Amino acid sequence: MKIAILGWGSLVWDPRALPLAGPWLQGGPYLPIEFTRISTDGRLTLVIDYINGAGITVRFATSARRELDDAVEDLRQREGPTRRENIGSVTAQSDPTTVAHDRAGQIAAWCRAAGFDAAVWTALGSNFREKRGTPFTVGAAMKYLAQLGGEQRRLAFEYVNRAPAEVDTPLRRAFAAARL
Repeated sequence: MKIAILGWGSLVWDPRALPLAGPWLQGGPYLPIEFTRISTDGRLTLVIDYINGAGITVRFATSARRELDDAVEDLRQREGPTRRENIGSVTAQSDPTTVAHDRAGQIAAWCRAAGFDAAVWTALGSNFREKRGTPFTVGAAMKYLAQLGGEQRRLAFEYVNRAPAEVDTPLRRAFAAARL
């Protein structure tokens, strides 16, 4: 199998030991992305967000693995490790009604058009409301970022600044304008 790994955040600039068969390329599927997840170290991280996400053509790299389960496990380990259900996967021939993650049909269609047999991606969702007790808004997120200090602030700002250039979201524009 030829397997694509989809990325839009730190996976692109910090793949760590993720086995890749080539570089990250532009031209992946178009997905709604925004900085709406608060990570354990305090960063606001990019996730697929169907409510607040801006449409972004994400990046992709080819996995060095030939088996889908191996590519899923590699990404699961890179992302935490995290639970299996937090890693999305689809084959080019998947029936979207049988796949647990939204956008599976769209990603499967992209796989077919791009010559991939399957794709994997990080399927963590927004947790801003759970962590902050308020819905995500750009203003609420900017307030959150402004109150961070020390290492948390450094890591959070680095994450926003290092996101790939095409990740043009409302939060990123507000962050750039505020020059925090």
